[in-house]
Amino acid sequence: MTKTGLVWFRNDLRVHDQISLLKASKENSFVIAAYCFDPRHFEKDRFGFVKTEKYRGQFLLETVDALQYELNQLNIPLFVHVGKPETILPEYIKVHNITSVYLQKEWTSEEVKVLENVKANVEIEVNFVESYDQFLYHPEDIPYEIEKIPKVFTGFRKKCEKHGNIRPLETISKMPGKNRVDHLTKVPTLKDLGLAEFEQDVRTAFPFKGGEKAGLARLHNYTWETKKLSYYKKTRNGLVGTDYSSKFSAWLANGSLSPRMIYHEVKKYESEIVKNESTYWMIFELIWRDFFKYISLKHENKIFKLEGILGATYEWKNDSKLIQQWIDGETSEPFVNANMLELKHTGWMSNRGRQNVASYFARTLQLDWRIGAAYFESVLLDYDVHSNYGNWMYVAGVGNDPRNRTFNVKLQAERYDANKKFQNRWLQTSLF
Repeated sequence: MTKTGLVWFRNDLRVHDQISLLKASKENSFVIAAYCFDPRHFEKDRFGFVKTEKYRGQFLLETVDALQYELNQLNIPLFVHVGKPETILPEYIKVHNITSVYLQKEWTSEEVKVLENVKANVEIEVNFVESYDQFLYHPEDIPYEIEKIPKVFTGFRKKCEKHGNIRPLETISKMPGKNRVDHLTKVPTLKDLGLAEFEQDVRTAFPFKGGEKAGLARLHNYTWETKKLSYYKKTRNGLVGTDYSSKFSAWLANGSLSPRMIYHEVKKYESEIVKNESTYWMIFELIWRDFFKYISLKHENKIFKLEGILGATYEWKNDSKLIQQWIDGETSEPFVNANMLELKHTGWMSNRGRQNVASYFARTLQLDWRIGAAYFESVLLDYDVHSNYGNWMYVAGVGNDPRNRTFNVKLQAERYDANKKFQNRWLQTSLF
């Protein structure tokens, strides 16, 4: 029997180490793929922020365009549409007589609801094959049941390092020529998504393009060409330039770079160049990323609640003037302002900056941390739902940090920007 499989891409926008693609190619005679720019992702949220603003929007457009090209080289057509998946996909399933739909398994409420809507609108019998494909440690390979994931990272990390397993890379082979389709739908523009066009700010620390090829090129450059990986732990708290950190997070966030690909590249680097604290710290950060995903998987919608996963009760404010001053970089703290202006003008902010501005927002100003998290969701190039809300809970004292601390912004500025190079870069705008 001739079977046709449909790969529904969401936040797994790559060809390498892509489980849904592998399964579809092995189990079907024909394979097609689809991606939907869901209009709901470009509408305003409950706090008044556009859920996906222009910076991540542009990065996503570049990523999908690159994916369409890479899939075409494998004779797999990627059909791209602006529309709700529950409207677009059932029609494809019906017209192409799809027998199985392959997709990355998600568990946050919005993604789950969309999948339910798609299933409800399908008129023929079809099998939905969901696969966890966003982890370093696959859920089947960790030494925990999901409901027993610990609240503290250190215990999770140590046990995973000792008893967990990281799977090898698998990459799809080229499909037969008969699978190829010459006339493909076009990737939309920012204007099509209702977003404003922009010119990249010359001061940005993230001048990179979206897409799998760009992500793999950055991985190769950061490891083998510049060997910056050897110094990652020493430079990761930097603020200025492209190489103080790996910048892998943007490609990881939309799945155009696999965490397992990074892991195996680091292990290869360790065997051929050097194994040191910095190479370990890169893997350490990937485990942190996993941890937030497992916290989200365990606690589900609690990560979006004001009281967080701890059920903590604080008095949170909702002062629109203070919120806007924070967004516009007009607070009483120059270091906070510089970081917020960088974010506003580029869609990027260092990890050190994120911790400081989030702590200032939630702990110093005592503003509803969910508003800050929603603003980050809107503007950040590398927004990832699990890491974003996990980190905001952590900083706000309703998540995984048992110390419940507040950052001293002035001391942080003195330590990490003593010569004010970063602050001057963003606060003295007349120089640019």
